[in-house]
Amino acid sequence: MAKMNNKWVVLCAAAIGAIYTAGYLATESQASVQQPAPISQAGIQADSSPSKGQYKNGTFNGTGSNRRGSIQAAVTIKNDKITDVEISHFAMHYSEDDVVGLPQEVVQKQSAQVRNVSGATYSTRAFQDAVQDALSKARNT
Repeated sequence: MAKMNNKWVVLCAAAIGAIYTAGYLATESQASVQQPAPISQAGIQADSSPSKGQYKNGTFNGTGSNRRGSIQAAVTIKNDKITDVEISHFAMHYSEDDVVGLPQEVVQKQSAQVRNVSGATYSTRAFQDAVQDALSKARNT
């Protein structure tokens, strides 16, 4: 009987490992694909001079939310480069301290796709969505 119990423990552990790995791989592949956010003109503060780049110059506000709350981010763009990102409003279930380094990471990477903060996955996702929303508003059309 003890051998059968050990087999079940090994089988269950292997199944849990396989499920975890599949979830991790699915999450990583989704994180590498940028999902465009809906385009809205609300909250845009851009200069009126036309730009030939991918983005307009100015500061653009975006919002990201999920079941744990919402985050608003202000993204400043100049000459097609993200020059500044600020968390303008934080209303998440967790502490803002967990994601305080993410705005600088956006500036460094020039992308909304930042590393996931362990223990603050929902906050990280809301922040990414807020930055992506702002970038969608900044996009030249």
